Amino acid sequence: MQRSIAARMAVCIAAGSVLLAGSIVLAAALGVDALDVSSPAFDVRLPRVVLGAIAGVALGAVGASLQALLRNPLADPYVLGTSGGAALGGTLALALGTPVALAAIVLPLAAFAGALAATLLVWMIARLSGGATLTSVLLAGVVVNAFASAAITLVKILVTATQAQEVLLWLVGFIGYERWSTIAGVSAYAAVGVVVLVALSGRMNLLSLGDESAAHLGVDVPRVQWAIFIATALVVGAVVALCGLIGFVGLVVPHAVRLVVGPDHRLVVTGSALAGGAFLVLADLGARLLFDALGTEPPVGAITALVGCPVFLWLLVRHRGYVSA
Repeated sequence: MQRSIAARMAVCIAAGSVLLAGSIVLAAALGVDALDVSSPAFDVRLPRVVLGAIAGVALGAVGASLQALLRNPLADPYVLGTSGGAALGGTLALALGTPVALAAIVLPLAAFAGALAATLLVWMIARLSGGATLTSVLLAGVVVNAFASAAITLVKILVTATQAQEVLLWLVGFIGYERWSTIAGVSAYAAVGVVVLVALSGRMNLLSLGDESAAHLGVDVPRVQWAIFIATALVVGAVVALCGLIGFVGLVVPHAVRLVVGPDHRLVVTGSALAGGAFLVLADLGARLLFDALGTEPPVGAITALVGCPVFLWLLVRHRGYVSA
């Protein structure tokens, strides 16, 4: 059995790595300007592609982990309010005048704090409403997202016009042209969280049996739950700090991966991370190319939402019996 899992994991990593690497090469090669590795355009484009890959890897792993923790296919950091909390934390940091020199450190920490607070608040509201069922978690996520959105709106009204514009541009979900040093600094936060989630993926299989059953099988359920909460908040905070709000990657990708590799979360979390990177890189490539003729470029968050919203509705209908449970 262990040899079989090891072989399947090797295939999953190999296939996912090829998919991710291929998407990075394609996105780096295609653009308004022809491919030339010595051109300034390539020097600008490649960091953007790498940032998209990092963000996609992070969001894919988080989505798969939240779905395992909550035992439902509709969990996603965007839907559950985690991203909204991260956005509120980052907005407050920007509004308070974070120095540019410290932005790469302060913004991820502020977004992490907001993401963790939002995640714990959703979990607490769901528990108090009669248990963490899918319905209660989704409704709690809607409430937390609405509160975060209202608070962000209030902050934008109270700050200067320049600060409000800065917050608005940051929140729309763009993968920007960042310096390598900035990407490396923020990626460290995401890397720590993703490694923790992958390491806990085996215990996620036991959590899917229910808290009581997992405890009987030797899992320290509260500790694992807290570890997943903190890791997902750290990852989402890092992504939101650089890219703003990008939704539905953590919803669409794990579901597609699960259809291919099955329900084993050791494969699902790893596969979702690699496939999530490829998905977001290709979505950003589509945003760059498809709208070039119009002389504009939509945020990649709009592209992922266009794909994710129909999938979310389809999953909601497909799992309607489970939702009402």
